[in-house]
Amino acid sequence: MKAEQQYIELFATYEKLIRQYSSDILNRPRTQAFKAFDRLGFPSPKSEAYKYTDVAQAFAPDFGINIKRIKIPVNPCEVFHCDVPHLSTALYFVVNDSFVDGPQLQPAGVYVGGLRNFTESHPNIAERYYNKAASMDTDGIVALNTLLAQDGFVVYVPENVVVERPIQLVHIFRNDMDTMANHRILVIMEAHSQAKLLVCHHSIDKVRFLSTEVTEIFAGPGAYFDYYDLEESHELTSRFTSLHVKQEASSNVLVNGITLNNGLTRNNYHIELNGEYAESTLCGMAILDKEQKVDTYAHITHAAPNCTSNELFKNILNDRSTGVFSGRILVKQGAQKTMANQTNRNLCATREAHMYGKPQLEIYADDVKCSHGMTTGQLDENALFYLRSRGIPEEEALTMLSIAFTADIVNHVRLDGLKDRLHSLIEKRFRGELAQCAECNSYP
Repeated sequence: MKAEQQYIELFATYEKLIRQYSSDILNRPRTQAFKAFDRLGFPSPKSEAYKYTDVAQAFAPDFGINIKRIKIPVNPCEVFHCDVPHLSTALYFVVNDSFVDGPQLQPAGVYVGGLRNFTESHPNIAERYYNKAASMDTDGIVALNTLLAQDGFVVYVPENVVVERPIQLVHIFRNDMDTMANHRILVIMEAHSQAKLLVCHHSIDKVRFLSTEVTEIFAGPGAYFDYYDLEESHELTSRFTSLHVKQEASSNVLVNGITLNNGLTRNNYHIELNGEYAESTLCGMAILDKEQKVDTYAHITHAAPNCTSNELFKNILNDRSTGVFSGRILVKQGAQKTMANQTNRNLCATREAHMYGKPQLEIYADDVKCSHGMTTGQLDENALFYLRSRGIPEEEALTMLSIAFTADIVNHVRLDGLKDRLHSLIEKRFRGELAQCAECNSYP
């Protein structure tokens, strides 16, 4: 049986329950999503965008899905504590794909919490934004997520409101059986609002976990928003993420995705600069060993003049790990005075490690400054020789140079406490000491 068929049959059998345990706004696009998924199926390795990742194979096992939204027996707010020094966050949790109620004080008018509740308490706003950035008509995984997602997480910040305290969402995979979760995150930043969101991913039990994740970010005129995604899962976890950003005039959005531990991760980034003087920074890094894989696809569209985008991705690969980067910058006709830069840098520590790259520019305006570049190689032999000549052992010198290679990704973090903690986590990762965030005390 093709991998798609089990999900088609799942929805046909349990459609009533899926709708019953969700909300009207989340249910509305399900019929269209079903038709799209039935038509598109999973992306094929024969397609250029998924040439190095077999999506159907990852979805083929029989995963359990919590359709009836059964409550977890433990409150994570009481047993999970993330202590990042000097970073006081408003902490929220999603266990598998269920938002756990744990209200935090926020400025007046701000909503941070469950998606299902948001669609009921703010129906007009939810209707205006939910499923309006992510295209399920061209992406079978987005269609499947829209078909099955029953809840999610929302950050809504009204006009001119500044949320000073960073928001932290902890995704916890916890179960004694192979489990699939379908995550949704919706971020709505109205004009001249400001907020920062850190999303952490942890896999607790040693079973297979699979997640589809669709994140939609809307940045209104003059809005500032930072989105940090930190993955510390395990080798039995597969993640397929799709992040979609729509920016209006003079908005500023930073997206930074860091993978420290994983199994298979496919990250899709789609950013649209739709208003003049919008600015976007997209960056990320992965530290890979064993047979881990991170496949990154990034598409930035400049649709308005005088916009700026900066894109930087780095990978460090060891053992038999695999990295993939495919990036495209599209400058539409009329988007004059565009400034866009795309860079991909990679280190392969072994002959068995593989890195595949494809940077691309597509430009239809004649007054722009655009550049792109990619390099893949090994650590600088001269720098290694210099450190060893100063009495530093080879293994320690390699670790020091690897840590230094990641510095500019971490330096894009605009939260000092998180930046300091990441430096520590990355060093532990290179030294083989990081199983999960050392400061996170999770389930016993």
